[in-house]
This record gives sequence, structure tokens and C-alpha cells, in this order.
Amino acid sequence: MADADAPLTLAGVPLSVLDLAPIPAGGTAAEALRATIALARETERLGFTRFWVAEHHGMPGVASSSPPVLIAHIADATSRIRVGSGGVMLPNHTSLVVAEQFGMLEALHPGRIDLGIGRAPGTDQATAAALRHGGPDEFPRQLTDLLGFFTGQWPAGHPYATVRAVPGEGAGPDIWLLGSSGYSAQVAGLLGLPFAFAHHFMPANTLPALALYRESFRPSQALGEPYAMVAAGVICAATDERARYLAGSSALSFLRLRQGRPGQVPSPEEAAAYPYSDLERAFIADRRSSQLIGAPDTVRSGLEDLLKRTEADELMITTQTYDPADRLASFQLVAEAARA
Repeated sequence: MADADAPLTLAGVPLSVLDLAPIPAGGTAAEALRATIALARETERLGFTRFWVAEHHGMPGVASSSPPVLIAHIADATSRIRVGSGGVMLPNHTSLVVAEQFGMLEALHPGRIDLGIGRAPGTDQATAAALRHGGPDEFPRQLTDLLGFFTGQWPAGHPYATVRAVPGEGAGPDIWLLGSSGYSAQVAGLLGLPFAFAHHFMPANTLPALALYRESFRPSQALGEPYAMVAAGVICAATDERARYLAGSSALSFLRLRQGRPGQVPSPEEAAAYPYSDLERAFIADRRSSQLIGAPDTVRSGLEDLLKRTEADELMITTQTYDPADRLASFQLVAEAARA
């Protein structure tokens, strides 16, 4: 049994978790959210460093539409693991509301809250329009405002200089910038913030973005040296064959999303019986080429290779399966392989 007091590492690098609260076909959002909270408890026991939840809207197969609400429940259900957002999509919110929400979370769970900030909408254009106070072009201003609300430091004459984020000001969470391109990488470097890269869906940009982040980095009060985390898609099972079979669910789910037909996560049986065209098979093969799917030794070898190529300071694993039990088992097998 894993020692919960010993942080889980691979080659000395911490391992963390990103979860989307996936809703399986025939399931409900309530069941998916309970499964995510159960997964957070188990990954804490296994020694993972962080448990982050993503923000997505209007997706029938994703229940994590409100990270602050879910983070509050997860943090209350656990005691040691850091809990955060991977991420909050800042264009969908006002900076003051985000500062107050995460200031409150930090006040309730001091030293355990991470605020990962993203620039993408996390949804389709119509839903983004229904959510949004501003577009991606306003991200720099929103980010500057958010930092101002947490620090209480504003340029002379700023219109928000008298506005207080309570709680939040002077006691905010750890702030990360998330990205899948060079834009956020460079901003994170210039601001001296930790950076998390979405290798699991934009692998071609991983190495250039990390290089840009490290080249751009300027020390800050938050961070003296660059700190980069890389998120990887992983499905681990007893055998390579079983893992590939389970991975069919997420592959078909992603294919339907890209085709504009998002739905609940299909079963592996449905995925195996789906009549893929040659073009669809090529699309799935390309996506799988950057994922780590297989038995424990296969996954461990893949994670070690990813570490060597990226020189990441931390790895974050995201796993989507039809059955929550298979998702939980995947993390258990990864933890056993890492400790071995």
C-alpha cells in the first residue's frame, strides 16, 4: 500500500492530476461529480501533489463547469493534496469575482489552493457569448486586474484602486498560467509565474512553448526560477491490450467533439463497434500518438521519456474512461509503477 505521507514522484518529479468529471453514457452529472471527489480522495492517499479540475461549458460529457464550487467540495473531502483549477477561463469571468472566490477558498483551506488561469473560452462560440464579459484580446487587462485585486497594488489613478477583494487581497492562492501555445508561456515567464502546458491536446507546441517560457522568465515575488508542469493524457491498465480497449471511449468522444457532435463518454464496447472511416482512424491514431496508453511499464517508460524531452518540473496526468472504476484503477497502477 502506498504511503500517503510520501509524495509520489517519478525520477524525482512530482506527479499530479487533472480531471474533467467525465459523464459516461447513461450516467448523470451528479454521479460524475461524486466519482471525481472519490478520485481526489484516492489520489491524495496515493501521494499525488495536486488535484485540478477543468472549466468546460455546454458539453454533455463534462460535469466540471464551475471549478470554484467543485474545488470547495474536493478540498473539504481531502486534507493534504493541493486542489485547484486547470483552469479558470478568465475571459468568462470578471477578475474581481475570481479573486473573491479563490480568496475565499484559500481562506478556508490555507496553503492548499491553486488558481490556474487560461485564456481560451472552454466551449463553443455561442456558449462563450452567453458567458463572456470580454474576449481573449482583453485577457492581458483582466490578468493585470486579477493580480491587482490579490496584491492590492495598482498604478496611480487606476479606476479599481479603491476596490477591495475580501477575502483575497493579501492572501491569495498560488497563481499559475495555463497554455497550449507560446502566448501564455511568454506571459508566464515575464510575470515570473509557474506555467502549465497542455501537452495532452497540443503536443506539437510543447517544446517550443517551454523553451519560450524559460527564455522569457523574470524572477518575481512568487517564483525565483522557472517552474513548468506538463499535462499528459494517460490510460493505464493491466495489459497494453486492455488499456487500448479502454482508450477507445475517450478517442470516440474526442472525435465527436471535433465533428461538432459532443456527447456523453461512450462505452468501450460502443467505441469498438463504431464504423470509423479511414480519415477518422487517422485522426484517432494521430491523437493517440501523443498519449500514454498501456500497461504500467509502458506508461512509466512513456512518462520518463516525456520528462527527459521536456525537463518538466512536474507532470500532471489526465485520464478519461467510460467507467470511473477504470479511471481510478489507472491512477493506482501509475502510482505503483512510479514507486517501483
